[in-house]
Amino acid sequence: MKFIRGILGLLWKCWVGLVFVLFAILFYPFFAVLLSRETWKKKSFYLFVVWSWVMRIFCLYGIRIIERAKLPKGPYVIIANHASYLDIFLMHSLLPEHPFLFMGKGEILGYPILKTYFNGLNIPVHRQDRGKAAKSFIQAKKAAVDGWSIVIYPEGGIPDKNRPKMMAFKTGAFRLAKELSIPIVPITFTNNHELFTDPLDLLGVARPGISRVYIHPAVSPEEMNDLTDKEIRDVCFDRINQPLLKEHPWIAEK
Repeated sequence: MKFIRGILGLLWKCWVGLVFVLFAILFYPFFAVLLSRETWKKKSFYLFVVWSWVMRIFCLYGIRIIERAKLPKGPYVIIANHASYLDIFLMHSLLPEHPFLFMGKGEILGYPILKTYFNGLNIPVHRQDRGKAAKSFIQAKKAAVDGWSIVIYPEGGIPDKNRPKMMAFKTGAFRLAKELSIPIVPITFTNNHELFTDPLDLLGVARPGISRVYIHPAVSPEEMNDLTDKEIRDVCFDRINQPLLKEHPWIAEK
Protein backbone atom coordinates (compact mmCIF):
# COMPACT_ATOMS: atom_id res chain seq x y z
CA MET A 1 0.00 0.00 0.00
CA LYS A 2 2.83 2.40 0.88
CA PHE A 3 4.46 1.69 -2.49
CA ILE A 4 1.18 2.38 -4.34
CA ARG A 5 0.78 5.67 -2.45
CA GLY A 6 4.34 6.49 -3.40
CA ILE A 7 3.68 5.87 -7.11
CA LEU A 8 0.51 7.97 -6.98
CA GLY A 9 2.47 10.70 -5.22
CA LEU A 10 5.16 10.58 -7.91
CA LEU A 11 2.53 10.95 -10.63
CA TRP A 12 1.05 13.91 -8.77
CA LYS A 13 4.46 15.56 -8.47
CA CYS A 14 4.93 15.12 -12.22
CA TRP A 15 1.58 16.81 -12.81
CA VAL A 16 2.40 19.73 -10.49
CA GLY A 17 5.81 20.08 -12.16
CA LEU A 18 4.21 20.07 -15.61
CA VAL A 19 1.70 22.78 -14.62
CA PHE A 20 4.48 24.86 -13.08
CA VAL A 21 6.76 24.66 -16.13
CA LEU A 22 3.92 25.22 -18.61
CA PHE A 23 2.75 28.44 -16.96
CA ALA A 24 6.32 29.58 -16.30
CA ILE A 25 6.83 29.49 -20.07
CA LEU A 26 3.47 31.10 -20.85
CA PHE A 27 3.96 33.93 -18.35
CA TYR A 28 7.60 34.56 -19.23
CA PRO A 29 7.01 37.23 -21.94
CA PHE A 30 4.80 39.22 -19.57
CA PHE A 31 7.35 39.02 -16.75
CA ALA A 32 10.15 39.96 -19.14
CA VAL A 33 8.32 43.16 -20.05
CA LEU A 34 7.33 44.09 -16.49
CA LEU A 35 10.81 43.45 -15.11
CA SER A 36 12.50 45.45 -17.85
CA ARG A 37 11.77 48.74 -16.03
CA GLU A 38 12.14 49.46 -12.35
CA THR A 39 8.91 51.49 -12.35
CA TRP A 40 6.94 48.46 -13.62
CA LYS A 41 8.49 45.97 -11.22
CA LYS A 42 5.74 46.05 -8.59
CA LYS A 43 3.13 45.25 -11.23
CA SER A 44 4.85 41.90 -11.78
CA PHE A 45 3.85 40.97 -8.21
CA TYR A 46 0.20 40.81 -9.24
CA LEU A 47 1.12 38.49 -12.10
CA PHE A 48 2.67 36.21 -9.47
CA VAL A 49 -0.66 36.36 -7.61
CA VAL A 50 -2.39 35.14 -10.78
CA TRP A 51 0.23 32.40 -11.20
CA SER A 52 -0.32 31.30 -7.60
CA TRP A 53 -4.07 31.03 -8.23
CA VAL A 54 -3.43 29.11 -11.44
CA MET A 55 -1.28 26.61 -9.55
CA ARG A 56 -3.96 26.22 -6.90
CA ILE A 57 -6.78 25.74 -9.40
CA PHE A 58 -4.99 23.31 -11.72
CA CYS A 59 -3.35 21.39 -8.87
CA LEU A 60 -6.43 21.36 -6.62
CA TYR A 61 -4.94 23.11 -3.59
CA GLY A 62 -7.31 25.06 -1.38
CA ILE A 63 -6.49 27.21 1.63
CA ARG A 64 -8.32 27.24 4.95
CA ILE A 65 -7.28 30.24 7.03
CA ILE A 66 -7.93 29.17 10.61
CA GLU A 67 -6.64 32.38 12.17
CA ARG A 68 -6.45 35.67 10.27
CA ALA A 69 -5.06 38.58 12.24
CA LYS A 70 -5.31 42.02 10.69
CA LEU A 71 -2.23 42.86 8.64
CA PRO A 72 -0.33 46.02 9.57
CA LYS A 73 0.41 48.73 7.05
CA GLY A 74 3.30 47.64 4.83
CA PRO A 75 6.10 47.21 4.42
CA TYR A 76 6.71 44.39 6.89
CA VAL A 77 8.78 41.23 7.23
CA ILE A 78 6.79 38.03 6.67
CA ILE A 79 8.15 34.89 8.32
CA ALA A 80 6.80 31.33 8.17
CA ASN A 81 7.76 27.77 8.94
CA HIS A 82 9.04 25.88 5.91
CA ALA A 83 8.24 22.19 5.46
CA SER A 84 7.12 22.09 1.79
CA TYR A 85 7.53 23.93 -1.50
CA LEU A 86 3.82 24.71 -1.21
CA ASP A 87 4.81 27.29 1.41
CA ILE A 88 6.22 29.30 -1.50
CA PHE A 89 3.64 28.57 -4.21
CA LEU A 90 0.70 29.55 -1.97
CA MET A 91 2.12 32.75 -0.49
CA HIS A 92 1.12 35.17 -3.27
CA SER A 93 -2.54 34.16 -3.31
CA LEU A 94 -2.55 34.02 0.50
CA LEU A 95 -1.24 37.59 0.87
CA PRO A 96 -2.12 39.47 -2.32
CA GLU A 97 -2.69 42.84 -0.64
CA HIS A 98 0.86 44.17 -0.44
CA PRO A 99 3.77 43.46 -2.85
CA PHE A 100 6.56 41.37 -1.36
CA LEU A 101 9.88 39.82 -2.32
CA PHE A 102 11.35 36.52 -1.22
CA MET A 103 14.77 36.20 0.37
CA GLY A 104 15.91 32.65 -0.33
CA LYS A 105 18.87 30.35 -0.80
CA GLY A 106 21.16 31.37 -3.65
CA GLU A 107 21.35 27.72 -4.72
CA ILE A 108 17.97 28.16 -6.41
CA LEU A 109 19.76 30.12 -9.14
CA GLY A 110 21.12 26.80 -10.38
CA TYR A 111 17.70 25.95 -11.85
CA PRO A 112 17.28 27.74 -15.23
CA ILE A 113 13.54 28.50 -15.08
CA LEU A 114 13.59 29.45 -11.39
CA LYS A 115 16.69 31.58 -11.92
CA THR A 116 14.87 33.77 -14.45
CA TYR A 117 12.04 34.56 -12.06
CA PHE A 118 13.90 34.56 -8.77
CA ASN A 119 16.85 36.69 -9.82
CA GLY A 120 14.63 39.23 -11.57
CA LEU A 121 12.38 40.01 -8.64
CA ASN A 122 13.60 38.33 -5.45
CA ILE A 123 16.78 38.36 -3.35
CA PRO A 124 19.16 35.36 -3.40
CA VAL A 125 21.16 34.76 -0.21
CA HIS A 126 24.56 33.04 -0.44
CA ARG A 127 25.08 32.07 3.20
CA GLN A 128 28.45 30.45 2.55
CA ASP A 129 29.87 33.75 1.29
CA ARG A 130 29.74 36.42 4.01
CA GLY A 131 30.36 39.23 1.55
CA LYS A 132 27.47 38.19 -0.71
CA ALA A 133 25.25 37.55 2.31
CA ALA A 134 25.90 41.10 3.53
CA LYS A 135 25.03 42.47 0.08
CA SER A 136 21.74 40.53 0.17
CA PHE A 137 20.92 42.10 3.53
CA ILE A 138 21.61 45.58 2.14
CA GLN A 139 19.49 44.76 -0.92
CA ALA A 140 16.61 43.70 1.35
CA LYS A 141 16.83 46.92 3.34
CA LYS A 142 16.72 48.97 0.15
CA ALA A 143 13.70 46.99 -1.11
CA ALA A 144 11.84 47.63 2.15
CA VAL A 145 12.63 51.35 1.94
CA ASP A 146 11.17 51.23 -1.59
CA GLY A 147 7.93 49.82 -0.14
CA TRP A 148 8.36 46.06 -0.61
CA SER A 149 7.59 43.61 2.17
CA ILE A 150 10.12 40.80 2.57
CA VAL A 151 9.34 37.08 2.97
CA ILE A 152 11.96 35.10 4.89
CA TYR A 153 11.84 31.48 6.02
CA PRO A 154 14.00 31.81 9.15
CA GLU A 155 14.79 28.10 9.38
CA GLY A 156 16.99 28.62 6.32
CA GLY A 157 15.58 25.61 4.47
CA ILE A 158 13.24 22.63 4.66
CA PRO A 159 14.09 20.20 7.51
CA ASP A 160 15.42 16.85 6.36
CA LYS A 161 13.36 14.87 8.89
CA ASN A 162 10.62 15.10 11.53
CA ARG A 163 8.60 17.60 9.49
CA PRO A 164 6.76 19.77 10.51
CA LYS A 165 9.01 20.10 13.59
CA MET A 166 10.86 23.34 13.02
CA MET A 167 14.59 23.85 13.03
CA ALA A 168 16.09 26.69 15.07
CA PHE A 169 15.49 30.12 13.55
CA LYS A 170 18.33 32.22 12.22
CA THR A 171 18.36 35.85 13.38
CA GLY A 172 18.61 37.69 10.02
CA ALA A 173 14.86 38.32 9.60
CA PHE A 174 14.55 39.77 13.08
CA ARG A 175 17.62 41.97 12.77
CA LEU A 176 16.25 43.27 9.46
CA ALA A 177 12.86 44.14 10.95
CA LYS A 178 14.40 45.83 13.99
CA GLU A 179 16.88 47.90 11.98
CA LEU A 180 14.14 49.06 9.61
CA SER A 181 11.59 49.51 12.42
CA ILE A 182 8.91 47.57 10.52
CA PRO A 183 6.47 44.90 11.82
CA ILE A 184 6.96 41.14 11.60
CA VAL A 185 4.01 39.04 10.36
CA PRO A 186 4.35 35.38 11.52
CA ILE A 187 2.54 32.66 9.53
CA THR A 188 2.11 28.95 10.25
CA PHE A 189 1.46 26.27 7.61
CA THR A 190 0.44 23.21 9.59
CA ASN A 191 -0.04 20.50 6.97
CA ASN A 192 1.69 21.42 3.69
CA HIS A 193 4.24 18.67 4.37
CA GLU A 194 1.33 16.19 4.09
CA LEU A 195 0.30 17.57 0.70
CA PHE A 196 3.62 17.92 -1.13
CA THR A 197 7.05 16.63 -0.11
CA ASP A 198 10.44 17.33 -1.67
CA PRO A 199 10.31 16.46 -5.41
CA LEU A 200 13.63 14.65 -4.99
CA ASP A 201 11.91 12.29 -2.55
CA LEU A 202 10.41 10.41 -5.49
CA LEU A 203 7.99 8.24 -3.52
CA GLY A 204 7.22 10.88 -0.89
CA VAL A 205 3.69 12.07 -0.21
CA ALA A 206 2.03 14.31 -2.80
CA ARG A 207 -1.69 14.86 -3.24
CA PRO A 208 -4.31 17.58 -3.65
CA GLY A 209 -5.92 18.96 -0.51
CA ILE A 210 -6.58 21.91 1.77
CA SER A 211 -3.68 23.83 3.28
CA ARG A 212 -4.33 24.96 6.86
CA VAL A 213 -2.88 28.39 7.63
CA TYR A 214 -2.60 30.69 10.64
CA ILE A 215 -1.83 34.37 10.06
CA HIS A 216 -0.77 35.53 13.51
CA PRO A 217 -0.88 39.02 15.03
CA ALA A 218 2.08 41.08 13.91
CA VAL A 219 4.99 41.90 16.20
CA SER A 220 5.13 45.70 16.14
CA PRO A 221 8.29 47.83 16.08
CA GLU A 222 7.28 49.15 19.52
CA GLU A 223 7.28 45.59 20.91
CA MET A 224 10.70 44.96 19.38
CA ASN A 225 12.31 48.09 20.84
CA ASP A 226 12.78 46.50 24.25
CA LEU A 227 13.83 43.08 22.94
CA THR A 228 17.11 41.71 21.61
CA ASP A 229 17.23 39.97 18.21
CA LYS A 230 17.29 36.63 20.05
CA GLU A 231 14.26 37.54 22.17
CA ILE A 232 12.31 38.64 19.09
CA ARG A 233 13.29 35.37 17.42
CA ASP A 234 12.03 33.36 20.40
CA VAL A 235 8.71 35.24 20.51
CA CYS A 236 8.12 34.58 16.80
CA PHE A 237 9.23 30.94 17.05
CA ASP A 238 6.73 30.29 19.85
CA ARG A 239 3.93 32.07 17.98
CA ILE A 240 4.47 30.00 14.83
CA ASN A 241 5.05 26.79 16.77
CA GLN A 242 1.84 26.82 18.84
CA PRO A 243 -0.49 25.65 16.00
CA LEU A 244 2.06 22.97 15.06
CA LEU A 245 2.09 21.67 18.63
CA LYS A 246 -1.71 21.74 18.68
CA GLU A 247 -2.14 19.75 15.45
CA HIS A 248 0.99 17.59 15.78
CA PRO A 249 1.62 17.16 19.53
CA TRP A 250 4.24 14.45 18.88
CA ILE A 251 6.80 17.07 17.74
CA ALA A 252 7.20 18.22 21.35
CA GLU A 253 8.64 14.80 22.17
CA LYS A 254 11.23 14.68 19.36
